[in-house]
Amino acid sequence: MKITFYGAAQTTTGSMHLVEANGKRILLDCGLYQGHRKEAFEKNRNMPVDPAKIDAVILSHAHIDHSGNLPQLVRHGFNGKVFARQSTADLCSVLLKDSCFLQRRDLEYVNKKRRAQGKHLFEPLYEEEDVDALMTHMVPIHMREPREIFKGITLTFYNAGHILGSALVQLDIDGGTGHSHRLLFSGDLGQPNQPIINHYEYPQGADILLIESTYADRLHPSEEDVEGRLKAFFDQIVRQKSKLLIPAFSVGRTQQILYYLNRLLAAKRIYPIPVYIDSPLSQKATRIYEKHTGCYNPEARRLLEQGMNPLDFPGLKFVETPEQSMALNDLRGPMIIIAASGMCEGGRVLHHLKQVAPDPRNIVLIVGFQAENTLGRRIVEAEYGDMIKILGEEVALKASVHTINALSAHADKNGLMDWFDGVKSNVKRAFAVHGEPEKVSAMAALLKEHGCPSAVAPVPGQSFVFD
Repeated sequence: MKITFYGAAQTTTGSMHLVEANGKRILLDCGLYQGHRKEAFEKNRNMPVDPAKIDAVILSHAHIDHSGNLPQLVRHGFNGKVFARQSTADLCSVLLKDSCFLQRRDLEYVNKKRRAQGKHLFEPLYEEEDVDALMTHMVPIHMREPREIFKGITLTFYNAGHILGSALVQLDIDGGTGHSHRLLFSGDLGQPNQPIINHYEYPQGADILLIESTYADRLHPSEEDVEGRLKAFFDQIVRQKSKLLIPAFSVGRTQQILYYLNRLLAAKRIYPIPVYIDSPLSQKATRIYEKHTGCYNPEARRLLEQGMNPLDFPGLKFVETPEQSMALNDLRGPMIIIAASGMCEGGRVLHHLKQVAPDPRNIVLIVGFQAENTLGRRIVEAEYGDMIKILGEEVALKASVHTINALSAHADKNGLMDWFDGVKSNVKRAFAVHGEPEKVSAMAALLKEHGCPSAVAPVPGQSFVFD
């Protein structure tokens, strides 16, 4: 058996790991690289594998940095199966079409410059028909139900507790010559006991481990801190009749925020004010969450049994059209706007940022990981009054910027080690992936401290062979 690490190696984006066993080539994830536009543009167009020679893909979850290059795989000759949970497939059907829209918009900007320079115009990575074609390759797999996907290769999904549908991937590989391995891939591991979805599980017996490292060197604040800080921000914008802008990922983070606002309202710690979800994708994703209530944790199911929808409350409004979105800029606060994208790299959040940023009464609340070279990272690192470029214009950032790391859907150092300690009994070799260089280095050191005989942080293109 051989594993080659192509994406999410020494970085957090573009998850893609190739497993070769029993004459088959299997991708674990096939995500888009996100970051600096030129670098992302080139990396996403130059796939490191021949799509026609890939036999199957196993998809850990629907986030674009894990699923976003699947349609291009199909477009260029992939004809195998994509194994995923049904909820992941449902989310992919809307996330990937949204990706097509964002690509078209970005290409309009890029090609306008290239046309003026007399250069060849770029084509999109994929079109909506490629997404439709991909969906015919999707094969739903139930949790904890082993499925032999090829002779001597058995796939089992376990709950990863990250977003709806997120899965730990277990591969049992019998080489037929007395050599066998159990590989466990964490995908993205959720923070313990996060709202709405179930806690991660602890599959046993793996001797090879691929573990994410996004927050391997830090701890998140407690859950209680989330409600307290949200209430404090609420009180501030009510007092100042201003706006709270929350750039949020459409899948996972938006639903978490809705859940916490619901709890604050139910406890009468806040009262209804307009809360706008300004993202058609977030609306679709929320409806998919409401469809798959079997993935909910006991507390969320209890609310449903009491006739309460944990993702709805008085004052919540979904913004449908671009015109309605732009009209929010003319409304006076207090109000809360939750808009995509979560890293401020595109979408409706940009025109809200442009309007909100210059006013010191407003608040920009960052609730998720911000990758290097993204606008979200620049906002987090900026000082009061710094100029930031939004939609091609320099804008003074005077709104207060806050972060709530406790809302992260990624496990922190303690969560990662809790999970590793629960699955490590047979682990001989571990690989720290999905983290910036200092994070994967920290993870490799932690794994060794916790008893792993061999732990490394692979670099892109690095391969390892197992007897």
